[in-house]
Amino acid sequence: MFGNTAVRIGILTASDRASAGVYEDLSGPAIVETLDAFLVTEWEARRRIVADDQPTIEAALKALVDDEGCCLVVTTGGTGPALRDVTTEATEAVCAKLLPGFGELMRAVSLKKVPTAILSRQTAGIRGGALIVNLPGKPGSIRECLQAVFPAIPYCIELIGGPRLEGNPAVIKVFRPKQK
Repeated sequence: MFGNTAVRIGILTASDRASAGVYEDLSGPAIVETLDAFLVTEWEARRRIVADDQPTIEAALKALVDDEGCCLVVTTGGTGPALRDVTTEATEAVCAKLLPGFGELMRAVSLKKVPTAILSRQTAGIRGGALIVNLPGKPGSIRECLQAVFPAIPYCIELIGGPRLEGNPAVIKVFRPKQK
């Protein structure tokens, strides 16, 4: 399945205004830039920009995993307390297992910079052979949050039957338990 083809990674921006073309999505490109720096494995982005609507977000997550074959889907936006922030609920609805430690760590890192990070509801979960990780919507927070959780992402993907992702050791250290 993985052979010599590039690994597919989904990048989903949940934003009413960006999906309507009111403003340019800066968060999705920030994820691409960060993953380009972190990964030496050949990969290709499968990008989507959707409105802050739970059924629409759920459908996009399902399509990226089930139809596009993404082993990792990284979302941005829709994790705050506002009524239209429903990315967390969409992620929980499509995942068989939740991994709340991802959100806990991202909040802890962000709290060192801004007290409002406590309002974030980021999470992560497993759908089939894919890991879905919610990031905040602010472009400046994306690298900081991904840097916190990325060391565990490649091993998690391997544990659920996905491809081996290699990190760029000059930029980030990927953790894998030592083999006996």
